[in-house]
Amino acid sequence: MGSPRRCRRLGSSPRSRVWRVELAGGSAVVKQIVGGPGAEDQYAREVAALRLAGRADPPVVPALLGTDPGERVLVLERLDHQRPSGDWMVHYAAALARLHATAGPEDVGVLPRWVGPDGADVDSFLGLAEALGVSVAARAVDELGDLVRRLAEAPGHALLHGDPCPGNDLHTVGGVRFVDFEQASLGNGLMELAYPRIGFPTCWCVTAASAPLLDRAEAAYRTAWRAATGTEVRGDLVDACAGWLVRGDALVERAQRGTVDHLARIPDRDWKWGTVTARQRLVHRLGVVGRMTADRADLSGLGGLSTDMRQRMLARWPMLAPVPSRRP
Repeated sequence: MGSPRRCRRLGSSPRSRVWRVELAGGSAVVKQIVGGPGAEDQYAREVAALRLAGRADPPVVPALLGTDPGERVLVLERLDHQRPSGDWMVHYAAALARLHATAGPEDVGVLPRWVGPDGADVDSFLGLAEALGVSVAARAVDELGDLVRRLAEAPGHALLHGDPCPGNDLHTVGGVRFVDFEQASLGNGLMELAYPRIGFPTCWCVTAASAPLLDRAEAAYRTAWRAATGTEVRGDLVDACAGWLVRGDALVERAQRGTVDHLARIPDRDWKWGTVTARQRLVHRLGVVGRMTADRADLSGLGGLSTDMRQRMLARWPMLAPVPSRRP
């Protein structure tokens, strides 16, 4: 590819180093996954995901120009990001559907299977309810067990980004493209369609979009999925949102996940990650799930529990502000 010229370091996560360079064929981006726990897996996931996503036409990812596995380096097409429009979420959701549609049953084994919440997550969530002084009905406990089972069995072999956050979506003149696939997996696409409604659970920034905008975005996703696959979206968006609610690891950045019970920390301390605090994130998610389950007989116990926990948190910490309504 030639020797790079005019190399300029770009901002990135602690897990990678990224440069903008000039090559003989034009501008490119060089990304290196740095050493540390899981670096080889992260690199392998990113390369595999970019190759699967490269099937999309029009593109939904930058072109993968070259790789060096020994150094965990990727060379990518350089794209110019433009300031997203007010209805960016609609374009984001349509592109997310086309990304998801690039993988199918024939790709089983190319990437790991998506892993949802488990019994330990449920126990932590119920423990938080008890710590907040909220009574837990047996119905809610049963519903949470059924929820974990349904999420584990959710149908689909979609290419999941793993961290489809604002910032990992580039809004270009050619449409939305996604970057940073270090956590990619295969699973049901609704687990990521849930992101805008539940508040981008693995992301540094949280937004609470209006109900009409969320409805438009979700309709755009379903339309784009249907156009790409000829099938209807399978799965339950309410289940997907409830699954993100009970995951304590969705309150902290990636480096802190899997270390302690983060939900158990909520009664004693709050901490800021990105644009909001952990308690703000949780109050937002409790409200979303409480509203979404209002008409669901099979989740009425969880809906009531979510509403009660949210009210107890707001009474205990009345200064908690709503999460932002706009993308930072």
